[in-house]
Amino acid sequence: MTHRFDLRIYYEDTDLAGIVYYANYLKFIERGRSEWIAALGVDQMALQRDAGVVFAVRRVVADYLKSAHFGENLCVVSRLTGVAGARFEMAQQVLRGDEVLFTADVTCVCIGANGVATRIPAEIRRLLAQDLV
Repeated sequence: MTHRFDLRIYYEDTDLAGIVYYANYLKFIERGRSEWIAALGVDQMALQRDAGVVFAVRRVVADYLKSAHFGENLCVVSRLTGVAGARFEMAQQVLRGDEVLFTADVTCVCIGANGVATRIPAEIRRLLAQDLV
């Protein structure tokens, strides 16, 4: 299943030419992942407090295809592509209408308070697995 997160480009997102600064696309897809996991019913703050685990990005493979500009409305589309013991993988896109501006394949890992990868809690894995259907 896919999740959509709409956003508007503000002046602070751009360079002097009014074009979105490249690093901000990583912020946009982070917001998209955060909203996606919240939509699944996962409270990441409670997960950290109660289970002592957090999700961290391990790997991003990104393609910048077209520029976005100040004032435009964009959409981050996120799709879960895999779940395994301590990680999940996603395909994400930033769209302007139907036009693909940016794509990324992202690997996130579950880490414990000691900073070491640990298995995703069973209930969270179950929720993630449902989103693969």
